[in-house]
Amino acid sequence: MRGLRILLVSMLAPLAILGSAQWALPAPVDELVGAAGREGTLDLYAPSSLTPLGAQALGEAFNKKYNLQIKVNYNPGSSFTKDVGKVVGLAATGVPPEWDLMVIHDAGHATLWLRKLHLPYDYKSLGIDPRAIHYDSGTVSFAHMIVQPAYNKSILPAQDVPKRWEDLLDPKWKGSKLGMSTATHHLARLAAGPWGEKKTTEFVRALAAQQPFLGTLAEITTRLQLGEVVVAITLIDQFIYTAQKKGAPLTFADGVEPVVSPAWQAGVLRNAPHSSAARLFTIFLVTPEAQKIWDKFTGGASAFVPGTKTFEYLKDKQVVYMTQDQSKIIDRLTAEYGKIFGFSK
Repeated sequence: MRGLRILLVSMLAPLAILGSAQWALPAPVDELVGAAGREGTLDLYAPSSLTPLGAQALGEAFNKKYNLQIKVNYNPGSSFTKDVGKVVGLAATGVPPEWDLMVIHDAGHATLWLRKLHLPYDYKSLGIDPRAIHYDSGTVSFAHMIVQPAYNKSILPAQDVPKRWEDLLDPKWKGSKLGMSTATHHLARLAAGPWGEKKTTEFVRALAAQQPFLGTLAEITTRLQLGEVVVAITLIDQFIYTAQKKGAPLTFADGVEPVVSPAWQAGVLRNAPHSSAARLFTIFLVTPEAQKIWDKFTGGASAFVPGTKTFEYLKDKQVVYMTQDQSKIIDRLTAEYGKIFGFSK
């Protein structure tokens, strides 16, 4: 496992994210700053867990860093699967995207990459660590999520907390006691990784037979807080972090492994009207200023930088990270599992 972790770190880790001197940007960035300033606007799609205040803080820090006055329009996303599908659908009809930059998980960007819907850029020439650049220079990763089953500890007795993924198949959970989000890519990662497709697909079919409540991550989180759902099959740490800040006793079923850890990535969309501002904002997201704001509002950080909350939580666990060569299988199974659960036909 240690060897696998080292291999994954070498392929994916944006190790310089929290550095300072190594992120001094070379002269070509001046051209990008000038072009971004002339555009004057950035339509940003980012997770709803960032919140309008978080997006405002990022926008202000972005403008301060580059001495700009760009208007950052924040478009909060609660269902990446649905909205990535929207981008794909618009592109198929020749309609430009609604957003310039999408900040979503790596599986969502895999779907876009497979359909050539990114606008690549030579981020390496502007000081971005090559290990943080993905999908043929179409995206940059800057943080990671933690994904496990989650529950409300004021409602669920300790003895009933799932210890393994398979515990979710216990008959006691049947009948909308479980909540399943549209993020079926979480389970597709198990298929592309340690479980294999056969085992994972059988597991997904058995989960669907439990008749879980279906909704977005935000909807599942709300119902978990209200006690209308007892266990979320998967939830991401950002939603738990936001709920805990408001006093809600949500937490992970800590013993369930492997833990799934999607990467947060920023990618400029093909035909984006404000592509220079989007590229510059992508570079900004890996700076220390942006990292602090992202962590403050989402609780997210890099899984590969010692000392971060994410690193500390995952360091002794079996963790599943996505690699680019898994894109096709995860893209295919995300859609297939969505049909099995009933999100689509």
